[in-house]
Amino acid sequence: MKKTKEEAQKTKDKILAAALDCFSEHGYFNTSLDQIAKQAAVTRGAVYWHFNNKPEIFDALHTLLHEPFIQIILEDLEQEAAEPISQLKMLCIKLLHNLKDNQTKTRIMKLFFECDYSGNLEQFKKPHQDRKLNSLKLFIKYFERAQAVGHLNPEADPEVLTLTLHCFLKGILFEYLNGSGLIDIESHGTKLVNQFFLGFNQCHKST
Repeated sequence: MKKTKEEAQKTKDKILAAALDCFSEHGYFNTSLDQIAKQAAVTRGAVYWHFNNKPEIFDALHTLLHEPFIQIILEDLEQEAAEPISQLKMLCIKLLHNLKDNQTKTRIMKLFFECDYSGNLEQFKKPHQDRKLNSLKLFIKYFERAQAVGHLNPEADPEVLTLTLHCFLKGILFEYLNGSGLIDIESHGTKLVNQFFLGFNQCHKST
């Protein structure tokens, strides 16, 4: 039974990888389940064994990107660092380089950056937005911890700071993913994040 489950998981992984290839090359709406099955070298029945339809495959790709991202943050939050702002800075650097080192994640993220959630994908717009909001709530904890230890102005709004950080990182990712050549994660990622957090360091020294 264990071997059967492992084989089933391998087949599911092949289908998701094939779907990503097809969506990236042809677009979601121009891709059929037959194309995905052919790309994965499996039968159409094998695709239906794991997924009821194409939208489910799309949602599974989002989960494949989102769950490891959340896990990294949760594991980092388990460490109550003496310098929460510095801890958050290092986390941001880690997340950017993790993306750079994982081309599958990069391709999935590009897919969702370009998605307009129209047609049968509209059903996922709110659930995916909710996932994003829940992940942002985790970032808020770093700023709250910084305030608790006196490393952040008590009048600062952790939620607003989190949204600011989110917009900053999204800007980096947008320029990186659209292939403009303006941003290279390897050479610019750490420098950009360090520059962003420099203001927090100065604030801390002046208190």
